[in-house]
Amino acid sequence: MQIKLDDSLLLSVEKPAKYTGNEWNMVRKDPGKVDVRFAFCFPDDYEIGMSHLGMKILYHVLNKREDTYCERAFAPWVDMEALLREKGLPLYTLETFTPLCEFDMVGFTLQYEMSYTNILNMLELGGIPVWSRDRTEGMPFVIAGGPCACNPEPLADFIDFFVIGEGEEVTLEIIDAYKQWKQAGEDRQQFLKRVSRIEGVYVPSLYQVFYYEDGTVMDVLPVSADVPDTVKRRIIKNLDAVDFPDAIIVPYVGTVHDRIMLELFRGCVRGCRFCQAGFIYRPVRERSHEKLFELAKASVEKTGYEEISLVSLSTSDYSGLPDLCNNLIEYTEKEKVSLAVPSLRVDNFSLGLMEKISKVRKSGLTFAPEAGTQRLRDVINKGITDEDLTSSIRLAVAGGWTSVKLYFMLGLPTETMEDVEGIDDMAINLIETCRTIPGESGKALRITLSTSCFVPKPFTPFQWEPMDSMENLMQKQYHLKDRIKKRTRKVEYNYHEAKLSLLEAVLARGDRRVGQVIHAAWKKGCKFDGWDEFFSFEKWMEAFQECGLSPEFYANRKRAYSEVLPWDHIDMGVSKEFLKKENLKAHEGDLTRNCAVGCSNCGAQVYGTGICIKAKQRGLGYGQDAEI
Repeated sequence: MQIKLDDSLLLSVEKPAKYTGNEWNMVRKDPGKVDVRFAFCFPDDYEIGMSHLGMKILYHVLNKREDTYCERAFAPWVDMEALLREKGLPLYTLETFTPLCEFDMVGFTLQYEMSYTNILNMLELGGIPVWSRDRTEGMPFVIAGGPCACNPEPLADFIDFFVIGEGEEVTLEIIDAYKQWKQAGEDRQQFLKRVSRIEGVYVPSLYQVFYYEDGTVMDVLPVSADVPDTVKRRIIKNLDAVDFPDAIIVPYVGTVHDRIMLELFRGCVRGCRFCQAGFIYRPVRERSHEKLFELAKASVEKTGYEEISLVSLSTSDYSGLPDLCNNLIEYTEKEKVSLAVPSLRVDNFSLGLMEKISKVRKSGLTFAPEAGTQRLRDVINKGITDEDLTSSIRLAVAGGWTSVKLYFMLGLPTETMEDVEGIDDMAINLIETCRTIPGESGKALRITLSTSCFVPKPFTPFQWEPMDSMENLMQKQYHLKDRIKKRTRKVEYNYHEAKLSLLEAVLARGDRRVGQVIHAAWKKGCKFDGWDEFFSFEKWMEAFQECGLSPEFYANRKRAYSEVLPWDHIDMGVSKEFLKKENLKAHEGDLTRNCAVGCSNCGAQVYGTGICIKAKQRGLGYGQDAEI
C-alpha cells in the first residue's frame, strides 16, 4: 500500500518538505525486488533526525545490500499528526510512502530518554501494536538500539529486541537471520530465539525480572537454558574497515547539523566519571587521517555542503589531527568550505589550529570545564585546571575571538554551594584577566555560561549516586542567576529545566515497571517531551501516581554496591569492579590517569580487541598540542 498525499494536505502543515522525501541522494529501489524491508525510525522531528550521524551510517550500510531496502520515518510534528489522524492515514516512510505496519522490521534509535513516548506514538500511528505481546504473525519486528539501549528495561515491553553496542556489523547479521528464518517457515517466537543467539542482541521477552518487597531488583534471569545470562555489546574493531557514507542525503529544509560530519574516532581516553558515552564506547578506535581526507573530499563532491565538522567525544585528542587538518585546511580553503572542530579540550587547545580553521569562517569557541572548582573537577576526574582554562581563553582572545561558551553541571556528587559559586567566579576572573590583552578583543570578550543538571547514568562510576533533588537544583540555578546579574553584564547564563532532568534520570535508571509509566504518560498526551513547549511534568507525575511508582525511587535514591541494578545483565565491556573503584576514588578526590598515559584496567582493553594496549604501544599523541 502506498499512501497518497494531496497538495492541500501538505500545504496546510508547517515545512511540508519534511514529509515528501525525494531529497538529493535518497536511495531508490524497487520494493518488490528486495527480500527485506527495513524502516529506520527516528523518534523526533525530521530536523533533529536528519542531523543524526548514526542514522546516516546505518541507512548507507543497509542499502548497500541488494536484498534490503532501508527507508526512513520520523515523528510527525503535531500539525501533521493531527492531519494524519483526521484523514485516517498511517505514518509512512519517505522513500516509498509505505505504512510502517507493512515492513519486515521497524528500527528505532534511542539517542535520548525523553524521546520514549514518541516511540509509542509512532508505532500507533504506523498501525503497529504498541505492546510487543500484542504483535502477531506477519507483523513487523520492532528493534531498538543506540546509547540508551544500554539500559533497555524501561522499553522492554514495547520492543521485540534490542541491539546492544555498535550496529554496523550486527544489523547485517540480523538481516541474514531474518532471511534464514523466513525461508525455514518458522513462527515469530522462533525468530526471536534465533536472534537472541547473535552477540549483541537482547530479547527482553526471553528474560524474567524478579523484585524484592522494597521494589529493588532481585534478579533478571533467562527463561530457558539456551538464552545467554548476559548480553555482550557489539564493538567495531577497525573503523577503516566498515562503511561510512559520503553520499549523504541533503534535506530540502534546514536541519540542526546541516553539514558533513566526519567521525574521527569512537571512545575517549579521558575517563570523566559522569560521562556515559566515555565508558560505553571504550576502547578508543580511530579512523586513519588518510581515510578521513578521502571521505571529506567525496562528501563535498556528492552533497555540495559548504561545511565539514570533525566529530568525536574529544576531537582534539585525535592522534592524526595535525595531518588531517593540514590537508583539510588546504582543501577547504580552495573549495570555500568551512571546517568546524567541536569538542575541544581546554588542556590541549591549539591556537595555531583554530587560526587556520577560522580562515573561512570564525565562529565562537566552546569549552566544558563541567565544574567551577578544582576540588569538584577532581571528583569527576575532569583532569583540567584553572590555569588550563585561563591560558586557553587568553590564547583565543589574543587570536581575535570575542565569544566563548562554557558548559557546567549542577548537582554533581559532593557538590557544595561554594562549587556552584565557583562557576560565575571563573567567568568573572576570565573577563578580568582578558582585559589586559592588547587590542580590542580582550575588552569585547563575552562569555555564555550554560548549566545542565547532573543525571547519574548506567555504566558510569556515578551509577550508584543519587540525583540531586529538584528543589536543590532549582535553588542553585536561581542563586547563580542572581549572582551573575549583580556582578556583570558580560556574562550570559542559561540553564536546563530541573523537572526534565528528573524524568531523564528515571528513564535512564528505571526497571521494567517504568514502561507502565511511559505508556500511561503517552495515553495522557505526552510526546516530544524534550521540547519545552510540549513537556508536561504534571501529566508525568499523574502517570507515576496511577502506576503506583515513585520517580524519587529511581532518580534520587543512592544505590548500595550490592544492589542488583536493572541493567546488570547487559555487559558493555567495562567491569563493574572498575566502576566501583572509580566511585570510591571520586569521593576521595583521587584522579585516574587517562588511557593514553597508562592503562587503568577498566576491562575494555581485553574485550576481544586489545586496542587500548596497541594504541599505547604506537605512542598515539593524545593530549599533545602538536604544531599545525
